[in-house]
Amino acid sequence: MGKQNENALIVFARDPVEGQVKTRLNPFLDPRTTCDLYTCFLADSLDKICEVESADRFAGIYPSNLSGYFERLDPSLSITVFLQEGKDLGERMRNAFSARFQAGYKRVVIIGSDSPSLPVAYIRQAFASERDVVLGPSADGGYFLIGMKGQLVNLFDGIAWGGDTVLAETRAKLEAIDGASLELLPVWYDVDRPEDLKFLQTHLQLMADAGQRGGASTRKFLSRLSI
Repeated sequence: MGKQNENALIVFARDPVEGQVKTRLNPFLDPRTTCDLYTCFLADSLDKICEVESADRFAGIYPSNLSGYFERLDPSLSITVFLQEGKDLGERMRNAFSARFQAGYKRVVIIGSDSPSLPVAYIRQAFASERDVVLGPSADGGYFLIGMKGQLVNLFDGIAWGGDTVLAETRAKLEAIDGASLELLPVWYDVDRPEDLKFLQTHLQLMADAGQRGGASTRKFLSRLSI
């Protein structure tokens, strides 16, 4: 699929294989249920990026496409799938940014697939930013979104990925780069632990009660679980 827009929006996702996704939810949920839940996270994340106007859509998957999930996506969604490349998350993000900028995109945004309730407005705000880098802080000390404008800013080396200092380390790297500017989005949350899942269940139901969109697949799945 050829380039259609100046913006590129990427969902970073894991291949939904039983026993290989959201493992911190085990043994709270069994591996099959956890995988089914993550598949709902994916569905909601992909629906979300399709609501963003004027951006070409991508799904960067890791470590493989053994499940076949991404091959079964509706072609009308116009989502280009690629395999993430790199030895750690930082290298994989750097390579994804670099490839999109080399393809001629002016703004590139990456989101994760662990926040099915994430407001689409935050993604739109990231694309509208005039700053060099946009970060969406997560309550756990990481970030749910990173965006760049114009060129790659290398913020990915030497970060303790998976820890609670990722955001702070990334900001420190950016502050050490002369002239680089940052915009922080409002704080949101990832879903990694059992307590996160309980909060998400309540949040999604309240959103639905208020007539707010988002997270429909996950909400329906969680409504069938006793958690």
